[in-house]
Amino acid sequence: MMNDFFLLMKSELLLTAIIFVILFLKILRRDSTEGSLIGDNTSLLSIINMLLVVNFVGGFFINGTGSLFGGMFNNNELIVFEKNILNLGMLIVSFQAHEWLKSHKHVHEFYILILSTLLGMFLMISSENLMMFYLGLELSTIPLAALVNFDLERRRSSEAAMKMIMMSAFSSGLVLFGISFLYGTTGTLKFSELSSALNGNNLQLYSMILILSGFGFKISAVPFHLWTADVYEGSPTPVTAYLSVISKGAILFVMTTVLSTVFVPFESAWYNIIFILAVATMVTGNLFAVRQYNLKRMLAFSSIAQIGFILVGITGQSVDAHVSVIYFVLIYIFSNLGAFGVISLVGAITGKETIDDYKGFYKTNPMLSWVMALSLFSLAGIPPTAGFFGKFFLLMAGAAKENYLLITIAALNMIVSMYYYMRIIKAIFMDKNENPIPVIQSGIFSKAGLVICMLGIITTGVYSGVYHYIHQLISSL
Repeated sequence: MMNDFFLLMKSELLLTAIIFVILFLKILRRDSTEGSLIGDNTSLLSIINMLLVVNFVGGFFINGTGSLFGGMFNNNELIVFEKNILNLGMLIVSFQAHEWLKSHKHVHEFYILILSTLLGMFLMISSENLMMFYLGLELSTIPLAALVNFDLERRRSSEAAMKMIMMSAFSSGLVLFGISFLYGTTGTLKFSELSSALNGNNLQLYSMILILSGFGFKISAVPFHLWTADVYEGSPTPVTAYLSVISKGAILFVMTTVLSTVFVPFESAWYNIIFILAVATMVTGNLFAVRQYNLKRMLAFSSIAQIGFILVGITGQSVDAHVSVIYFVLIYIFSNLGAFGVISLVGAITGKETIDDYKGFYKTNPMLSWVMALSLFSLAGIPPTAGFFGKFFLLMAGAAKENYLLITIAALNMIVSMYYYMRIIKAIFMDKNENPIPVIQSGIFSKAGLVICMLGIITTGVYSGVYHYIHQLISSL
């Protein structure tokens, strides 16, 4: 029995062990001298990054299948794969944050907070009970507000944290309100029992709407998106990157599971809701992204538009729809973190983050320019990058319902998105600037993070085995 516990909760226990190691290093640092192995930020970051590498590699070995705590916690091959995707994203974010954190006073606190949120996401993904899901949701959300306000001297960071706290509290309240209605009308919180216990009454339908609204806040679907741009702009860039891909990816994993297991009796109802959300999210995200000049705000609205495309895939209500969502999240991690990696590196050294600042960037930083270009090409869905195949599979999954109006709207929005992505490309490669951003010198970890993103964008698009592997995992459940 104890062996099953360690085996099934291996990912959570590894993260918890890393958190305690970082806490132990924090305690030792009080008595250390500056420049020692423990007192030096560069050495500390190397130790933490190596621990995260071990955590990521360890996710592929010795995994179990089964449940714990009376069926509240579940683990299978698909869940392990989803956790490994998030571990990979966390590793890339950590690599890219190196230049920013090496001169920061609170490195230990940063990793304790961010790994605590990741632990909450793991509990959410493995939850087979709505109460376990809610506990994981809160653990993954509350530390994020502190991370958003991690640049304590910046007023915008404090404002962003306040908006994050208010919106998170409101969305969590909606989810908890919906859960209470479900429990009151069915008498159970287990995913496996809820679908058969639902009888379709209005109170249950209302509870589903409340829970979907909570999901909408977490993934920044319109009209629940109003916090996104301000929080993205005010947060430190590595935190923005984490919010944009890992936090949303975890919620999307759980959302597809809840819709396909718990709310099966309400498929026609939530299809109509997701349809409306998809259209509103794509159109609003793209139209507002066109107007932005700050790169972080532009990518904020870009991420909103990308959520719209993911919702198109979810409307397919099939195995292919589930596969396309997970596949796109993996691609989105590489693509978005590639762009944010360049922005984070430039911002940490120069403090510049507007499109005009990047004019003539190619003359001084050709390699970083190509990293940014390839990432933006993938986000725009230009072949042969992985982003093209990701959006293709999402649209094909949505087309399974023969709703060609939705597919047409999505295709038109892809054309609109080309404009603001290409505007950055134009500034980097074609526009002249008398005082371009100087040559950026980066460390090995920052370079490694960007290389991983580039390899991911190329290989996940060209190599079809990733998609087939995800399909096999879901089909075997």
